[in-house]
Amino acid sequence: MNLTLAHWLRPWEFSPTLIICFLLSAYLFFIGSRRKPINASRQILFWSGWVLLYLSMHTHVDYYAERVFFIHRAQHLVLHHLAPLMIMLSYPGQVMRAGMTRGMRQQLQRFNQTAFGQALIYWLTHKLFIPSLFVFLVIIWLFPTIQFYSMLNVNIYRFMNWSVVVSGLLYWNLIVDKRPYHPPVITAKSSLGRWWQKRTLPGSPAVMSPLERVLSPVFTMAPQIVAGAYIAFTSTDLYPLFEICGRAIPISAVQDQGWGGLIMWVPAGAVETFGILVAAMTWWRLHAQGRIYHGNRPTNYVARQVKTA
Repeated sequence: MNLTLAHWLRPWEFSPTLIICFLLSAYLFFIGSRRKPINASRQILFWSGWVLLYLSMHTHVDYYAERVFFIHRAQHLVLHHLAPLMIMLSYPGQVMRAGMTRGMRQQLQRFNQTAFGQALIYWLTHKLFIPSLFVFLVIIWLFPTIQFYSMLNVNIYRFMNWSVVVSGLLYWNLIVDKRPYHPPVITAKSSLGRWWQKRTLPGSPAVMSPLERVLSPVFTMAPQIVAGAYIAFTSTDLYPLFEICGRAIPISAVQDQGWGGLIMWVPAGAVETFGILVAAMTWWRLHAQGRIYHGNRPTNYVARQVKTA
């Protein structure tokens, strides 16, 4: 690992698609932040997350992630948890929209009004589907057979990395939402139908209720901790691929897996715990403002009626 900074920053596998995506996102956020000024903390969060994503995906870090299991898990900690959380805490959506030209915004608005656009928005903000996808894309890539082929096939490997980045952005977009929640309109007549609609239909303007935003990371964190603990304490070489290809640093398979499992267990859990704290702060703020809804009425609805009377 005795590389100069220039060698570290050199892409291990050059990807034009990745370069285009990063440059486009940087351009939209930079222009948007000039047209729609935001505070320094949001700027720092976005650019820090942006840099972390790039360093993890398009430098020689990627080389070591392909040859050392615990570095691979540290890479996915950044791609799936830390960097997406930092980016979404900058609330980049409206800023990047402001960075678009008027024509681009009009085209986006027209697309969002189409049936396909509405369906896409529905599923990409679904409060059950997105958290489930978030956990699924952590666990599925840990199966030894899938891990074996994903590390050998460059297309599967890139899909793996992009899938965890996108699912991370979509998930944290729901959790750090600061807006209040209005319950969805329930149209089902059966009790089962009403139960299902309450748990699947989006609210307005936020998709998840404040309490759901607090509880969701608890449920998504649990399977990752269990998987991390199992990998950390097993004495079996679950991923012989790293031994076959040759580990980039002198470390045994058991040590490699132990450190990788601990990364899934402790730092990843810490990131999700921080997400819980952010969601809890939103819940407390909305509660203090009387904007927590139960049924179809806010908590301070009765209090306001009494005060008015």
